[in-house]
Amino acid sequence: MSPQRSRGPALRLAALLAGAGVLHFVLPARFDSIVPKQLPGEARHYTYASGVAELAVATTLAVPRTRRLGGTLAAALFVAVFPANVQMAMSWLRSNRVSPAAKALAVARLPLQIPLVTEALKVRRTARS
Repeated sequence: MSPQRSRGPALRLAALLAGAGVLHFVLPARFDSIVPKQLPGEARHYTYASGVAELAVATTLAVPRTRRLGGTLAAALFVAVFPANVQMAMSWLRSNRVSPAAKALAVARLPLQIPLVTEALKVRRTARS
């Protein structure tokens, strides 16, 4: 795939990460609730830090000169947030306040990290050095 043709996947990942990053600041309580309880400190700090990380990685993916680095960082970020996704699925499965459909989506979301990581690595591989 040429660097020009790899632009689309990079921009799609950038949009996904930018949207998620903004949501960390607009709806922080939703993200606070999925921060793994084993982590020390306040959940809100992790919520804001991950929002900043998502916005920063989105920027590196959007800029052609930093796109290769962005692919690497995006793959690492998708792996790093996986424990929070697991925490969310476990919490929602235990909750009486979450609908069965939402519970199913939380569980179904877990394997979706695989194509996100592979797409990020593809962006890394096809970006200009």
